[in-house]
Amino acid sequence: MKSDIHWLLRIALVLTVVVAWIAPASSQTASNEWKVTDFLLDNGMEVVVIPDRRAPIVTHMVWYKVGSADEQPGKSGIAHFFEHLMFKATSNHPAGEFDRAVSAIGGSNNAFTSYDYTVFHETVAPEALEQMMGFEADRMRNLVLNDEVIATERDVVLEERRSRVDSDPDALLDEEVSATLYQNQPYRIPVIGWMQEIEKLNRADARAFYDSYYTPNNAVLVVAGDVEPDTVKAMAERTYGKVARGPNLPPRVRPSEPEQNTRRTVTLTDARVSVPSFSTQWVVPSYHTAKPGEAEALDLLAEILGGGPRSRLYQELVVKKGIAASAGASFSGTMLDDTSFAVYGAPRGSATLAEVEAAVTSEVSRIALDGVSPEELEQAKSRFVRSMIFARDRQSSMANIYGSTLATGGTVEDVEQWPDRIRSVTALDVKAAAGHYLAPEHATTGYLLPEAHAGN
Repeated sequence: MKSDIHWLLRIALVLTVVVAWIAPASSQTASNEWKVTDFLLDNGMEVVVIPDRRAPIVTHMVWYKVGSADEQPGKSGIAHFFEHLMFKATSNHPAGEFDRAVSAIGGSNNAFTSYDYTVFHETVAPEALEQMMGFEADRMRNLVLNDEVIATERDVVLEERRSRVDSDPDALLDEEVSATLYQNQPYRIPVIGWMQEIEKLNRADARAFYDSYYTPNNAVLVVAGDVEPDTVKAMAERTYGKVARGPNLPPRVRPSEPEQNTRRTVTLTDARVSVPSFSTQWVVPSYHTAKPGEAEALDLLAEILGGGPRSRLYQELVVKKGIAASAGASFSGTMLDDTSFAVYGAPRGSATLAEVEAAVTSEVSRIALDGVSPEELEQAKSRFVRSMIFARDRQSSMANIYGSTLATGGTVEDVEQWPDRIRSVTALDVKAAAGHYLAPEHATTGYLLPEAHAGN
C-alpha cells in the first residue's frame, strides 16, 4: 500500500540533526554549488529548490501542512485515510494512471502521514519533473470522491490497522504510552486513528477535509536534484500555479499540555513477546516551541546519552556491564508542538529488565547532577554533525530536512543556521536540559513483557 505511517517514526529521530549536511557551505564555492532557493507562487504555495547535480535524477515532494494532530475530535485517522484517497481517480485521470506513468519511466512514488504533515513524493528523471507536477497539481483539487471509493479504501485502512498495530505488541504499547504521556495534546491519538472512529469515516468527512487543507497555500513544494531554480519555478507556475488559492487557514493552535506532576506506567503482557523491554519518556519542547538553544541542548543530550555505540548508555550497559541487548535515547525535535524525549533498553542473558532500567536511570541522573565534560560534548558535536554530512548522498534526505522544517513552522534560514546553533551549546546547557526536563517524578514508562513476567 502507498502509505507507511511508521516510516515517519523511523526518520523522526534524525530529521532535525540531518540538517548538518549544509555545514560545508561555509566556503563560497560550496555555497554556490548547494545554494537553496525559496520562493512563493502567486497562489501562496511555497517552493524550495535544492540543487544536486551529481546524478540525473530529481526528488519531488509536496508537503501539506496537515496531519493527524489537526483532525477534529471523533475523526481520528482522517488525515491518513485521505492520504490513501489521493491515489484514486481524478476528473482528469483514471485510478492508477499516475502510478503507471511513474513506473513506465522507471521512477518511484509513495506517501506518508505524520502528526503534523502529509507528504507525497516521486523520484524520477529531470525530464519527467513537470509531468509529476502536473499529476500532483491535478489531484490537489480534482479527486473523484464517491461512496464506493470511500468504502473500499476505508476497508483497506482498517485492515492496515489490524496488521500493523493490532497484531503487533510493540505498536499496541506505543499507542498506549502516547495516550498516557500526552494528557491533552493531540499527539496522544495514533496517526492511523482509533478503530471505532475509522469505521465511521464517510464521504462528507473526506470532502470537508479535502476542501479545508488540500490547497496550494497550505502546501510546500520541495524539489531536490539535477535541476535549475528558474526551470523549476517556470514548471511550478505552469502546473501548481493554475490551482486556485484556498481560504486562509487559521493558525495551527492546538490544546497544550498541563503541568505534569505524576509518574505513570503502562504495562503490556503478551505471549508474542520473547524479550522484555522498557521505554521511559518525557514531554519536552520541540524546535518550534523551545526557548533559544534548548532544543539543540536536548539533541546533544540524546546523542551523548544514547545516540549510538559511543554513547554513555551503549558503552556502560552493552559494552562494559554486558547487561543490555539494546539501550539508547532519542529526541523527536521536528514537531509543531511539544514533543518527547525517550530512553529505552532491553536485557541480555541472565540480566533482568529491572537491572537494565536501573542502570539507564542512573546514567540519566548522573548527567542531571554532574553534567558532561567539555571533551565529551565536543566529541558528541563532532559525531553529530560529521555523521549527518553523509545525508547529502540522498536527495530524499535533503528534501525531508527542508520539508519537515517548513511544515512545522521553520524556515530555510533555520536549516542553514542549525550547525552554528549546535556548536554554541555548552556543557551547562546540556546539564540544565537533563535536570529540568528528565525528572523521574513526571516520566511515563512503558513495559513490554512476555507472559512469564505477568504479576512480577
